[in-house]
Amino acid sequence: MTSRPVKGVRGAVARWNALDVLVRDGVFTAVVAPLAFAPAMTPLGAEFGDLAKRPYDVPGVLVTLLLWLPLVARRRWPGWCLALVAGAFAVHQLAAYPASFASVGLYIALYSAGAHGRVADGARLALVAAGAAGLYVLFALGLHHRGSPLHASDFLLIPLALICCWAAGRAVRARQAGEEERRRLSVEAAMTRERARIARELHDVVTHHVTAMTVQADAAQFLLADAPDRVATGLGAISDSGRQALTDLQHLLGLLNASDDPTLSQHAKSVEATSHATASDDTARLNDLVEKVRAAGQPVELTQTGEQPPTASGVGLAAYRVVQESLTNALKHAPGRRTLVTIHHTRDDIEVEVTTEGASSTAAAPATPAAVRPLGRGGGHGLIGLRERVGVFGGELLTDARPDGSFAVSARIPVVPSGEQAVSRRRST
Repeated sequence: MTSRPVKGVRGAVARWNALDVLVRDGVFTAVVAPLAFAPAMTPLGAEFGDLAKRPYDVPGVLVTLLLWLPLVARRRWPGWCLALVAGAFAVHQLAAYPASFASVGLYIALYSAGAHGRVADGARLALVAAGAAGLYVLFALGLHHRGSPLHASDFLLIPLALICCWAAGRAVRARQAGEEERRRLSVEAAMTRERARIARELHDVVTHHVTAMTVQADAAQFLLADAPDRVATGLGAISDSGRQALTDLQHLLGLLNASDDPTLSQHAKSVEATSHATASDDTARLNDLVEKVRAAGQPVELTQTGEQPPTASGVGLAAYRVVQESLTNALKHAPGRRTLVTIHHTRDDIEVEVTTEGASSTAAAPATPAAVRPLGRGGGHGLIGLRERVGVFGGELLTDARPDGSFAVSARIPVVPSGEQAVSRRRST
């Protein structure tokens, strides 16, 4: 019932803030002008000289108008605004024109100069301060010459009040600058995290697909002489891996380009999350992955136990990446060795274990073509990325190089419920 008025107010505020500052300050100056020149507000005006008053004349009216009207430019040209208002105020006091509430424009102009004026270096600021002090001394001497009853202590307190107005503006400016810097650093940190996440995705995609294509190509070279009828199957697998790699790379590069703009980055992440949420279930994806690795010549067995609960898409993707990276490492470093993939689902977590048997355990395994050879040791960046990915959900990833030459990767990922399940859990509690 109350959301529409709130939205209406927010929309009006947004439209107002979108206007040029000259327009907004002009509206403020015009709206408050009747109050500034109202006789009832006269006692609240700024009065420094305490001289005997003279009646208004045409110059007096113009000078009084200059106490207020320059505030139209208080944020666009704060220096010129302060110069006009301060000059008009000095003439108004020295000429002993009647008091006016418009004289508070001096305080507003001083605050605006502090809050919106250009930041000057120490030497320039000292020069401006010296000039202002000199002009104030001339102003105080003029009041004294006109017979002002103020004492020396009064003339010392007045500039302190003026400096406080300027300092208040500077304090607000410093606070806003600090907030802007914090927002900038926050955006940069978010963009860095986004790039790191995409870099891990790129590593997973490129390493897996390119490794599979390389192993399949090596096998095809071997089969070309002994079993040419099976070469077509290997070439088809290479083609499928290449197309899948191009699709994944195009998607990730699009996210990387979008991450330069925080707004686009948020949109890209939401699109990516939706794509994972609406893709085929995790079991089908794992089966497809295992079939592709088998086609590359790696004997893989997949076992899944337990009932798989609905989870947030990121959890399923993390488990999939653990299996993908482990199988990629098996293809690279232990081609032809039997690899066991075990996934156990519980209500609280997903347990993943991928074990590649050692060289001594592969006697009964199918012979591996001689051309299919280890591709060399990597720098371990994939496992580091997996630890970070699993750690996001509060899980842990362990690796174990065993004495018999086998290697195991195990991960435990706490279940983060999907949206509907999370709602039902909150209702049940």
